[in-house]
Amino acid sequence: MEGILYLLQQLKAMVTPIGISDIIDILIMAFIIYKLIMLIRRTSSGAVAKGVLVFIVVLWVSSMIGLNTFNFLLGKLVEWGGVALVVIFQPEIRRFLEQMGRTTLGQVFTHAEERNELDSAITQTVEAYTSLSKTKTGALMVFERKNMLEEAIKTGTALDCSVNAELLKNIFWNKAPLHDGAVIVRGGRIVGAGCMLPMSGNVNLSRELGMRHRAGIGASEHTDAVVAIVSEETGSISVAVGGMLKRHLAPETLERLLRNELMPEKEQTETPARSKLLNLLRGGKGEKQNDEKNH
Repeated sequence: MEGILYLLQQLKAMVTPIGISDIIDILIMAFIIYKLIMLIRRTSSGAVAKGVLVFIVVLWVSSMIGLNTFNFLLGKLVEWGGVALVVIFQPEIRRFLEQMGRTTLGQVFTHAEERNELDSAITQTVEAYTSLSKTKTGALMVFERKNMLEEAIKTGTALDCSVNAELLKNIFWNKAPLHDGAVIVRGGRIVGAGCMLPMSGNVNLSRELGMRHRAGIGASEHTDAVVAIVSEETGSISVAVGGMLKRHLAPETLERLLRNELMPEKEQTETPARSKLLNLLRGGKGEKQNDEKNH
């Protein structure tokens, strides 16, 4: 009994009360770890991170089973591993620091400003594409989502500006220096123009599709981006998502599709309220028609 009491006293001495500073410390570390995980998920560095994790597991296993020589070599590699990781993850570290520098305290836990910019970007894009479609001016825009398109941006001209209909029409004007490449949008802002995209490897694509459509489909095959295209030959508007191309879209359809793909949460919350309002204005006719169709 005395031994149990002694053990409980020892455990009580080891456990210290949690104060406000401890809670703040835990929240800060949780936020940093969350940001790092999201950064790795959004880039191709995820494969590198998995490789580092495998390396650490192998190092631990070799130490446990007594592979001394092998463990010694891995230990030497670990000594230089910190420098190697900084070099490998240099673009991601820089982007993380830039985001922290641009972000105010109120924006750390909310993406309201980004959503507003994205909402405006969709509106401006639809306005520009409506005009470009009428004049049969070719256009190619890539809306980045989780997968970053750094390699594509490097092939063009890096920008940092809001999406504007007049700006888009100037960029895609057939005598403009950047009109042949793609415009890349990240978080509602243009980050690159005149960018080259990977061509689709799908051999079953229609021969009617030109290089612009094949590049748009290729970008949607390799990443989770949403690609909007205007045909230079016909002026028709298309959208590529997940390697699938939706053609001959009206401007209203383009806007609805972009909002569904890029702002799904907002659409899900607004659509029921909007439909209820329309039903009230119609005096419940919409519900009656739906009931009749079901029956």
